[in-house]
Amino acid sequence: QVQLVESGGGLVQAGGSLSLSCAASGRTFSRYAMGWFRQAPGKQRELVAAITSGGSTNYAESVKGRFTISRDNAENTVYLQMNSLKPEDTAVYYCAVDSVRFQSTMLSSRVGYWGQGTQVTVSS
Repeated sequence: QVQLVESGGGLVQAGGSLSLSCAASGRTFSRYAMGWFRQAPGKQRELVAAITSGGSTNYAESVKGRFTISRDNAENTVYLQMNSLKPEDTAVYYCAVDSVRFQSTMLSSRVGYWGQGTQVTVSS
């Protein structure tokens, strides 16, 4: 049974930082892209950041320079360090693992497994 367990969400003031973690179990995902999506009320779920099996990263333009994605394959874990947070970053953040190996980015429609979601709220 595959599980993705997220932690690290919360309430932070604008300009602050949060670090999210997502630990996967049940399978080893070293050959799969992993990433983070977010969804705010009334908006589509969007890719925030992805990291490939080879360690390449890509980010939404809105978070470039502020967020950093990383992974630890030995721990089957993906992280998202979020700095200089803005109110528009407020959303539920979902960890995700691709359903196809060796992809260069992630698509919501191709996600194989989702985390439970963690609320990130940035106040002004």
